[in-house]
Amino acid sequence: MRELSNFYVDGAWISPSGQAIFDIVNPATEATSGHLVLGDVRDVETAVDAARRAFRTYRRTTREDRIALLERLVAALARRTDEMAAAVTEEMGSPAWFSRDVQAPAGQLHTQIALDTLRTYPFEQVVGRTLVCQEPIGVCALVTPWNFPAGTIMTKLAPALATGCTVVLKPSEYAPYSARLIAEAVDEAGFPPGVFNMIFGDGPTVGAALSSHPDVAMVSITGSTRAGVDVGRRAAETVKRVHQELGGKSPNIVLESADFATSIPHAVQSAMMNSGQGCVAPTRLLVPASRRAEAERLAAEAAAAITVGPPASGALLGPLVNAAQWRRVQDMIQSGLDDGARLVAGGPGLPEGLDRGYFARPTIFTDTRPDMTVVREEIFGPVLVIQEFTDVEDAIEKANDTPYGLAAYLHGADLEELRDIASQLFAGQVHLNGAGRQIADPAAPFGGVKQSGNGRERGPAAFEAYTEMKSYLGYPTTAVA
Repeated sequence: MRELSNFYVDGAWISPSGQAIFDIVNPATEATSGHLVLGDVRDVETAVDAARRAFRTYRRTTREDRIALLERLVAALARRTDEMAAAVTEEMGSPAWFSRDVQAPAGQLHTQIALDTLRTYPFEQVVGRTLVCQEPIGVCALVTPWNFPAGTIMTKLAPALATGCTVVLKPSEYAPYSARLIAEAVDEAGFPPGVFNMIFGDGPTVGAALSSHPDVAMVSITGSTRAGVDVGRRAAETVKRVHQELGGKSPNIVLESADFATSIPHAVQSAMMNSGQGCVAPTRLLVPASRRAEAERLAAEAAAAITVGPPASGALLGPLVNAAQWRRVQDMIQSGLDDGARLVAGGPGLPEGLDRGYFARPTIFTDTRPDMTVVREEIFGPVLVIQEFTDVEDAIEKANDTPYGLAAYLHGADLEELRDIASQLFAGQVHLNGAGRQIADPAAPFGGVKQSGNGRERGPAAFEAYTEMKSYLGYPTTAVA
């Protein structure tokens, strides 16, 4: 049984002011695996104050200082790879192989990307006759989810630290074990006290207090659109920057020219990966009406080949994260049936042979309408809907018929045609012919449009998110060169 009863603030592990206890449940067994103390507004004040004081000196560190710190952080994370994989599996049910190959290395990968970016990033540029500098924005509140816990934390934390910002991290209360390991790695790397602070808590209490705190200059949240809207509303009162990476209902267009025998199984597996708990999951499969029957057959075969089971079983999919998420997915599947959609695979209830754990059946619907709940709302489970289109224009219209715009996927033989279609899709990323099944290019800008959020993460784009531009008029620009 794990007991997480302290926070990392001002360079030390301290007892929180909050006393509420949160039970951490292993989603594969439904057994309690640990207990977590949740913070309150007093803990937010303590952490933000530490970050505010530390920013005075950390913002003035040199590029070389921060490179050395990030190099040590990469090494500290690498030493915890096995522990991280086990932690992610225990807290959110990720299959052991997926935790080992994808989840655990992601944190180290994104830290390395930030380190590589830092080595050459142009913090100073000459514009006309003016020196323009990008300087750290200040204290940053990072609010992170449970579905890719290590990777998402470091996607935000590493560039914040690299640019000279100080941080208060509020990880998901459903994924505290991986966050604890990251805090230990930061401590081992030797960052000055107060530069990194971590407090646990729920969104309505700790998340809300961070979003509205006047000394927080920027909030970066990855989560649901509902949570992102709430953060944005609270942050507006103090006119702070808000970066939101939110929900998605990504279309996957398979053109007539595509290799259906490859593209359709790939589409199914991509939608189901991580038990469908991915904001970029391509959960709407758009196929030509003339080949819908073929697509349905191939999709059904692909779903039948997907194994679901305990994390150590080698199965492709593990459980959903918790009971609430399992019930939501079941309700969404039932709504599809109630609305008249036809099952190609799966359906409600537990997969065959499983009587414990929050497991869901890989489910595919066809005969769908654009107004159906399963077509319009993000489900965050292993549920895929098939939509048909008559021509390319119809495919583009249906793909864009969503309040979201995080990612889109295209399959076809002509790359120039794919690029033309991609230019007409409202999405932050477009994946061509299966590129980026897990992480296409970790340095490429990542983020969405419409209700999928704003701002970009990863690589140089992330440095822009954590810095403010300042113009030095009258400074002799010849001195910069």
